[in-house]
This record gives sequence, C-alpha cells and structure tokens, in this order.
Amino acid sequence: MTLRWVAEAVGTTWRAGGGDSEIGEVVTDSRTLRPGDLFVALRGPRFDGHAFVADAFRAGAAGAIVERGRGQGDARALEVEDTLAALQRMAHAVRKAVGTRVVAITGSAGKTTTKEIVAALLATRWRVVKNTGNLNNHIGLPVSLMQLRTEPDVAVMELGMNHAGEIRRLVEIAAPEVRVWTNVGDAHVGFFDSADAIADAKAEILEGAAADSVLVCNADDSRVMARVGRFPGKTLTFGEAEGATVRASAARNLGIRGMSADVVTPAGRRAMATPLLGHGNLANVLAATAVALDFGVGLDAIVSEVACLQPAARRGAVGHLRDGITLIDDSYNSSPSALSRALEVVAHESRDRRTVGVLGEMLELGDHAVALHEASGRAAAAAGLGRLFVVGGAAARALAAAAVAAGMPPLSVTYFEKSEEAAPAVVAAVEAGDLVLVKGSRGTRTDMIADRLVAELG
Repeated sequence: MTLRWVAEAVGTTWRAGGGDSEIGEVVTDSRTLRPGDLFVALRGPRFDGHAFVADAFRAGAAGAIVERGRGQGDARALEVEDTLAALQRMAHAVRKAVGTRVVAITGSAGKTTTKEIVAALLATRWRVVKNTGNLNNHIGLPVSLMQLRTEPDVAVMELGMNHAGEIRRLVEIAAPEVRVWTNVGDAHVGFFDSADAIADAKAEILEGAAADSVLVCNADDSRVMARVGRFPGKTLTFGEAEGATVRASAARNLGIRGMSADVVTPAGRRAMATPLLGHGNLANVLAATAVALDFGVGLDAIVSEVACLQPAARRGAVGHLRDGITLIDDSYNSSPSALSRALEVVAHESRDRRTVGVLGEMLELGDHAVALHEASGRAAAAAGLGRLFVVGGAAARALAAAAVAAGMPPLSVTYFEKSEEAAPAVVAAVEAGDLVLVKGSRGTRTDMIADRLVAELG
C-alpha cells in the first residue's frame, strides 16, 4: 500500500516525488501518528482534522488526505472532495485487494459480544482480525478494515447504526461473504417510528449478497425471520426454535456462573456451557457456533473454547469484591431489552442473597422513553431487587416510581440525577454478600459507579 496506490484508490493523483514506498498506518488522529503513516483529515462536529495537517507532517507523515484547496501547498497532500468518502473508498480497495473472508455482524444487541466470540472460535483454526473495541461505524469500520493489509484468513467486523441507510453503506464498504444478524430490539428506537422500522434498517445487512453468500440469523426473532426470505445465498439459523440449524434445548440459567444448554448442530449434539451471563449471551454463542461450523471449526473445539469465554470489559463482567460482594459490571451501555436479560440473571441470584441494582437511564428512546423505563422499573421489582439506585433524567425517575408502584418499598429505591452523586451512596449501601448489577447507557456514566465500588470495596 503505497501513496501512489492510495491516490488511485481515492480518485486523485500523487504529485510529490517518490510515493512507491509502503506507508505505515492510516490514522485520523495526528496525536497517534508515527513517521511514515498516512493522515486522513476528517471534519467532525467538534474538530476539523485540517487544523492538524501541519502537525502531522511535522510528526513525519508520509502523506495526508485533505479536502480540495486545503493541502497548504504541500505536494504530499492528496486532495479529494470528501475525506470521509476517500477513507471509505480506500478501505474498500484494501478489502477487495486481499483474499480475506469477511464476516459482518449487526443487530440491536449483542453485536460486540458476538464479534468477540466469533473471532475466538475462528482463531482456533484461522488467522483472524476484528474491530478494535467498538470501531463499528462509518469511520471506525474503514479504519478497522486497514488490518486486512496483513492478509489474515478472516476479518470479523461489527456493523453499528442508529439511522436508516447506515448499514447499507457499511455493507458496501466491507463486502462480506458471511453476514450475521443477531436480533431486533429497542436500542435507538428514538430515531425510528417503530421496531419494524428498526428491523427494516437492520435488514440492509442482506443487501448486495450473492448466491455464494452466507447468512446467519436468529430463528427466535420474528422480525428477523420475516425479512430474510429474500436472501439469495445459504441461510443458517440459530436459537431455541424447532428446526434452527444450531438449536439449544434445556437451556439453564446458572446466574453468575453463566448458561448451559444441550446444543444440536449439523455436526452433532453436545452439552455446552459458557461463563457468559444470560439468555442473550447463549444466543450470541449459538450464532458464533453457526459461523464457526461453516468455517470448518470442529464442534469439540467450539465447545472447549465456549467454556473459556470471558466477557469484554463492562459488558457483563463478573468481579468478586471483599466480604463476598459480587459486582456485575454491565455499564458499557443499556437498552430495555438488554436490561431485561440482565435482570434475569439477578432474579436467579435473588433466591439466595440480597441483590442491588444500579440502573442508569437508557438513552435514544425518544417518545417511547417513559413507557419503556416504566416497564423496566416493573421488571426490576419482579427480579427481587432488595435495593435499587436509579440515575438519569425524567425517564429514570419514571423507572424508580414504577418499581415502587410494582411493590418495592419506597425506602429501598433511591433516585439520583448524576452518577457522581450516586456513587458514594451506592458504596455506603452495599453490604457483605450482596450482588450488585451496574448497567446504564454510556451517557449516564454508570461506569464511574462500578469503578468506585471496585476502588473502595475491592
């Protein structure tokens, strides 16, 4: 990948001398740039990368992609109409230039966990790359695809969205051979008229497929199954529904010890157990199993790897603090459906110990916010919580009120507007032997409450 190659890929001309040496990394943040890297000047809501082009060259950038007329007279600047579109074209060109097979994963919940499980299972046989962290959008995906320059066997790419049309563009860039659709839920429902509208947007994962494409989809999700009939390639299903390609039966919620089930696949039947929590993660394991089997990974190897899986940070990670206190840190994000699955785990544990919920407001729910939070408040009460702390705005206050109306004693439910206000109260209230669930949308910063618990009670 040389500067001349990049110029051709993005539709411009390399005007400086040389340009035939391989470039280093492709970076969008000049602070991370090393000599020989290529800097892409993106324009965002808070920063304009063009303000840092000179810094990038001083740091040793081999070249920069900039908007026309903003190259500051430096011949090493590749001028284009739209730098984001150029980054995406470059990523697509890299993707098409190598023989790597791409697995693309979307869904309302479980995308990141499914990505991690798929990558772990495939890595037992193949060389695998994946999105780093949550780089799954119109900028993060192209940056992630640059890893294909190492020519791995498989790239596992998560595709995120919160508006219609976004998955379509990401599929165009990634051109996946295998597509995984985990589910349709209520995340981002504030940007859509209905759950069916969310499903239609997620269904963009099906576009551009060919007869040799593979789709892995959720047999338990009626909205998914109503939209996959037009897929032209091979369809593999997963779930607990009769007839699913990879089907779980006798699923058992083991609380903080995870899930187990009997799993039937085209390669045979096995008892499978995972330390990942809840039914949602069982579905993620089944989806990844379907992908791995299609890539020729043996069923015994899959069962062995699944038994050793660990959650990503703040995505249901179980920590053991002093005095027998257990922390479930699920503070990375939240939605009503994801919270419901987390409360299933809490309900299992509530039989034997006091459970404490620290629940942050769930954002991007629009006009549905209050009703969905009220339903979540009722679910929190039904889960047997002994103590509930709620953080956020009016919708969070509605969750707290609904929990009390559903039977929780008023003195056991406490509302705070901000996590920094709630943290000391939570720490003070936790007792020996408690199980504490911390979950909320990223904007509510419930992660700082989880960190405070670890710091003071760890």
